[in-house]
Amino acid sequence: MTYTYTYRRMLTAAAATVLTLVAVPASPAAADDNTQCTFPGKPYEGRPWSLQRVLLDELWKQSTGKGVRVAVIDTGVDVKNPQLTKAVDTGSGVNLLPKDLKDANGNEIERGKEDGTTDTVGHGTKVAGIIAARPAKGTGFVGLAPDATIIPIQQNDADGNGTAETLATAIRHAIDEDADVINISQDTAKAVEPAPGLKQAVDAALAEEIVVVASAGNDGLGGNVKRTYPASYDGVLAVASSDRNNERAPFSQSGDFVGIAAPGVDMVSTVPGGGHCADNGTSFSAPYVAGLAALIKAKHKDWTRKQIVAQIQQTAERSVAGHDRLVGWGVVDPVRALTEDDKPLEAPVAHEGVTRAEAPTPAELHLGETPDQRNARLATYVVIGGGVLVAAIAGTAVALRDSRRRARRIARLQPHGREVV
Repeated sequence: MTYTYTYRRMLTAAAATVLTLVAVPASPAAADDNTQCTFPGKPYEGRPWSLQRVLLDELWKQSTGKGVRVAVIDTGVDVKNPQLTKAVDTGSGVNLLPKDLKDANGNEIERGKEDGTTDTVGHGTKVAGIIAARPAKGTGFVGLAPDATIIPIQQNDADGNGTAETLATAIRHAIDEDADVINISQDTAKAVEPAPGLKQAVDAALAEEIVVVASAGNDGLGGNVKRTYPASYDGVLAVASSDRNNERAPFSQSGDFVGIAAPGVDMVSTVPGGGHCADNGTSFSAPYVAGLAALIKAKHKDWTRKQIVAQIQQTAERSVAGHDRLVGWGVVDPVRALTEDDKPLEAPVAHEGVTRAEAPTPAELHLGETPDQRNARLATYVVIGGGVLVAAIAGTAVALRDSRRRARRIARLQPHGREVV
């Protein structure tokens, strides 16, 4: 069966806050000439740019994410894609969509399997692939943490049936299934702050030392700045999107809550049924960071969630010292995060990039002569005057000497009757 998906704008329901999938249409320069993903898709033969920027062999010498469990709370994860079949723990998955789903026309919507392994949208399957897709022949695409395990939690769909309430339930399910990392690639419609239940679920996950990663949102065009949820909750690592130049992607949400940035443009990943396609959005930046968190967790099993987040932020590439509202602490550098890890940090420290120094103090302007200038002038006069006096004395002595020599010469010549001239 072949699907073509689009992401719909969702409105705030009366009963609960709905959630939007934070993805934007792919550009023609992505996997193929089609701006929409169709699946099954064609295999992507090359190595995507987001992986070319990483020395994968060096990275995987340090960690492959083995033993780490990552919950993907999304539209489901299709295990029919060969690169995800062995990556997903189907026994821990769940489908939280309401029963008897119907669209606006009253037609029944395919809900999928109860274990969360049906994905008619493709969004969750892409997110899972960026985290933990297994290597496969015929493609250079692979997950950043290829030995991590995915917990599939189907909680949303293209029609906006996922709410803040069901997201809170999904987070609690991830806690019960011993997740080490939770990835949330969605946010509330119109940046509405939901009822306290969602924050309480997030706090419960943080209390269990789970790294919670969430996409910052895609409403950043025109310099738009606003907080999004759950990304802006304290303790959640909010992820913005960067482009090939390590700069903020134009659509990426800005704000003081942004903690880090990761590639989010032309992101190739797995799709339902097999194959790949490309997409844009902070939806696909978040799992890039979640995969890195899994790698660090696998290598440093005793590190706390705060230490894992601080390591990601401390080793990021940045152009200014410290935090920036566009890309947080910078763009993630996976190899550096796994190799510059001698000791854990509780929080990132600003010591790189361009320092915001104070402007230089202008020199004082003196309209009159200073004491130092007067002393220098007088000293110059003394030196010059002394030189003139010495020259005068020397000149007088020479003239007197010559006069005496002339007088003696005249005296010698006069007795002989010579004319003296």
